Amino acid sequence: MRNHLDNPFQYTKSVILLPMLFVLSLWLVFWYELKFNHNLSHFGIYPRETYGLKGILFSPFLHGDLEHLSNNSIALLILLPILRYFYREQTFVVLLLGVLFSGLGTWLLGRPSYHIGASGLIYALVSFIFFKGIFTKYYRLVALSFTIVLLYGGSVWYMFPNIKEGISWEGHFAGFFVGLALALVLKTPQFGNSIFYDWQKPDFNPELDPFMKNFDEKGAFNPPPKPEEIIKEYFSSSIKVIYDFIGKK
Repeated sequence: MRNHLDNPFQYTKSVILLPMLFVLSLWLVFWYELKFNHNLSHFGIYPRETYGLKGILFSPFLHGDLEHLSNNSIALLILLPILRYFYREQTFVVLLLGVLFSGLGTWLLGRPSYHIGASGLIYALVSFIFFKGIFTKYYRLVALSFTIVLLYGGSVWYMFPNIKEGISWEGHFAGFFVGLALALVLKTPQFGNSIFYDWQKPDFNPELDPFMKNFDEKGAFNPPPKPEEIIKEYFSSSIKVIYDFIGKK
């Protein structure tokens, strides 16, 4: 059985269950608002007001309309499995701190209005996955970082004001830099100890390795002599044979 050091990526049911349950909770809240005609937007973030602080926890679960909810649901169903599969040990820390600090950044920087939606968390996830892959220099994670660029590179423009009416660019801006900060701060020891070769394994014995046997006690390369080549005679006879070439006449 391969251990954790051999393969830092382990598929578990939580890779699917975590995104599904999280997104399901968003849809249940949206259904509740429609079913009972109860607008919960006042549970969003209202910048620089004490009563607006509660939105740091509640705003990711609130959405203004079906399009807003659908767009965020698709992004979460892509990003959360990636986070859980590639960064299993950091998943819940990234989610918790991503929600808290992107919300706090929105509370500090936002316009005086209710800010709702999971976009701040989404930008934190995009930023973390991209930068952490670059920082670790682990080849699979670097490839993942470039994949994130292809998928979400264009969304960087929505971090700035006056790009699209009605979006919380402040939440996007805060989430992006929260993700960058988490990529810098959080350690990923599971990739620093990854094993690619037999000699990296703890139980490696150089005396039993065919290649290491080519080195003497002083470390000099001293391969054993090649065995003498044995020439086999496939035909032998005591009868003398003379070959005569007959050319064209």
